[in-house]
Amino acid sequence: MLKVYGIKNCDTMTKAFAWLEANGVAYEFVDYKKNGVVHSHLPEWNWRAGWEALLNTRGMMWKRLSDEERADVDEAKALALMADYPTLIKRPILDCGKTLLVGFDPERYTRELK
Repeated sequence: MLKVYGIKNCDTMTKAFAWLEANGVAYEFVDYKKNGVVHSHLPEWNWRAGWEALLNTRGMMWKRLSDEERADVDEAKALALMADYPTLIKRPILDCGKTLLVGFDPERYTRELK
């Protein structure tokens, strides 16, 4: 079954949930801020999608970081930041088995999930 990782109270998550439900796609939701999900899944997500796709540099958490934290971000620094601040991970993450979809993209969802 499709697993959807994210944070429940997020506008992008709400859009993704609505799309999945409207298109009859069954899924299991996992809040990645709970139960160490980020620490156990982040290395695999990075391997499958890349840290650049995972790091949300447009959200509020990114803007709250210090200039020093945002400077010279490379893979190691990005992974450390996402582990410390899970809300820096772009939402949602859909684990489709073979494919990992990062972010809400209705066109890509249609291609991959229908």
